Amino acid sequence: MSTPLTDEAEGLMTVDELAAACGLTVRTTRYYASLGLVPPPVRRGRMAFYDQMHLAHLELVRALQDHGFTLQAIEGFIQDLPAEANLEDLALQRAMLTSWSARPTERLTLGALEKRAGRPLAPDDLALLESMAVLDRDGDHFLPMPNFSVGVELMSIDIPRESMQAASDAIRRHMETLVTELTDILHAQVIDPYRRGDHAPADGERMEQTVARLRRLTLEAVVTGFQRAANAVIRRSLVGD
Repeated sequence: MSTPLTDEAEGLMTVDELAAACGLTVRTTRYYASLGLVPPPVRRGRMAFYDQMHLAHLELVRALQDHGFTLQAIEGFIQDLPAEANLEDLALQRAMLTSWSARPTERLTLGALEKRAGRPLAPDDLALLESMAVLDRDGDHFLPMPNFSVGVELMSIDIPRESMQAASDAIRRHMETLVTELTDILHAQVIDPYRRGDHAPADGERMEQTVARLRRLTLEAVVTGFQRAANAVIRRSLVGD
């Protein structure tokens, strides 16, 4: 009777199984391992195996990449993790890093970006889209944000570009302040008290799901809150208050 490559009782995986579990190629998985982005493998004779901690590290790496971290920056982040960090800690880190965008950012050439925009984009158009935070640059390529189409549509409205820039600056300024305050509340009143408690490993996954639901509800609350505030401002202006 042959011996299985993986020990299911221990939850060990081969590098092929680990790569499949995190949606990476085996080559990329090996490369990340060579950079020290995952702990050393579990050895069984001459065979190398991986467990849920290795998978959690790789999922954290992918979350950092989604936020635009370079591999060098990710190496530093991973090295700064506490030596005693467990699956629960990594799940919380990943939950806080998960992108609020429902769609991953694409890396496009200028031609592909213009096709996406449905119009030519002159250098001053690109500069305006960047200043409106709907477009980022990566060398000779461009990274359209989820609200890229909104920025393009604004460019077709007959209003001064200085007005677009001022409105964009106001939105970004207030959104950053709001996100900072909400993140502080999340850390102080949800994440930190949770970390101080005693939990089973499965609790980390539930907390990650809780943060994901909270993220969705927060987005809905921000949109609804803006609509209510805008209506209140309109009403006050009509009655002269």
